[in-house]
Amino acid sequence: MPDLSDLLPMLALLLAIGAFAGLVAGLLGVGGGIILVPAFYYAFAGLGYEGPDLMQVCLATSLATIIVTSLRSVLAHHRKGAVDWPVLKGWAPGIAIGAVLGVLAVAQLRTPVLQAIFGCLALVVAVYLGLGRTEWRLGKAMPAGAGRAALSPLVGFLSVLMGIGGGSFGVPLMSLYGMPIHRAVATAAGFGVVIAVPSVAGFLLTAAEAPPPYTVGSVNLPAFAVIIAMTLVTAPWGVKLAHAMDPKPLKRVFAVFLALVALNMLRKAFGW
Repeated sequence: MPDLSDLLPMLALLLAIGAFAGLVAGLLGVGGGIILVPAFYYAFAGLGYEGPDLMQVCLATSLATIIVTSLRSVLAHHRKGAVDWPVLKGWAPGIAIGAVLGVLAVAQLRTPVLQAIFGCLALVVAVYLGLGRTEWRLGKAMPAGAGRAALSPLVGFLSVLMGIGGGSFGVPLMSLYGMPIHRAVATAAGFGVVIAVPSVAGFLLTAAEAPPPYTVGSVNLPAFAVIIAMTLVTAPWGVKLAHAMDPKPLKRVFAVFLALVALNMLRKAFGW
């Protein structure tokens, strides 16, 4: 059993990470996973738990928190009638299949490869956050048939490779197909549940090598508990700030911050 002097620094870092992730998620409407994964990595590595499967633990633990936060979010949006249930139900099977394939892929990859994947995809998200325009369109309605069959597993697969919910890929996708932003955010919360539940079930059965203490499978339990507690407290603060100020300039600042995090992940992946 780890010594208390080893656990206290980890808990202190997790409290700070959870507070920041909840605040940013509430303020900017971005998913917490895109903050949590690199934050978990730097926290655990800084404390000396840099095993070969550390990124797998970071992805799995981030997705575990998303089960709770996305479920809470989708229920709140449902009470306001904002969730597009036909889209969610139509896309859910493909997203779940993609999520399971994502777990199988992550289980075969070591930390440097997962860092490179995260860095590349995070750069794409950062560019969209910083330069994306609300008027951009790919179509007038969400794809059905072959289009949905191709895109829905891709959303689930890429989300698991980044340890994120449905917001970072789902919201831009739905916006590009003409769905109003509030409805897209609400429906993407449902995507998050569909992504996280099967992937976490898989990660609980996937043993990581040399993980941080109190890790079950690839899910770190202290990180899961602390992050959930802190985001429940600080996310409403972020929402209040968002209503009190214009979040658009802050979103561009966050895009630059995310791009720097992504580039640093790529630097570490290639050993620079």
